[in-house]
Amino acid sequence: MASCRIFMIIAIVAVFVPSILATEHMVGDKTGWTLGFNYQTWAQGKAFYVGDTLVFKYTPGAHNVLSVNGTGFEECKAADDIVPLTTGNDEIILSTPGKKWYICSVPGHCESGNQKLFITVLPRLSSPATAPFPGPTDTSPSGAAGNIASTYYGLIAAIVGIFGMIMF
Repeated sequence: MASCRIFMIIAIVAVFVPSILATEHMVGDKTGWTLGFNYQTWAQGKAFYVGDTLVFKYTPGAHNVLSVNGTGFEECKAADDIVPLTTGNDEIILSTPGKKWYICSVPGHCESGNQKLFITVLPRLSSPATAPFPGPTDTSPSGAAGNIASTYYGLIAAIVGIFGMIMF
């Protein structure tokens, strides 16, 4: 009976802890995905991990989101076979570590409107203390500090839940 209970606890932890640790990043915070915003400044100081989600919010029809390579990012041009996201509430789950580039392919938006984003996604197993940060820490209320706080509280909730299951 005790081994069954321990197995159940381990299964619950394995399923829920990764989702608790994942962070949802609203690209551009309350500004959203639009023209004339500096997305590289927005990304500085934020840590993006495998399992996190990028959310691009914009008026449908006004913009789009395309995942491109480094050359496409520099040239503001996507390959012909890339299908843009166009819902206005596009969610991209960061499933692999490495460099990621995103642009808006509406003519002029990437080139002159600066509607492009470059991030580096870190592996989830990486310790935040040893993971390289892309720049100085963001001190805005919706920046990295808010993401860390929500992760911390989620982890505490999971630990309290597990402790409660063991004790009762």
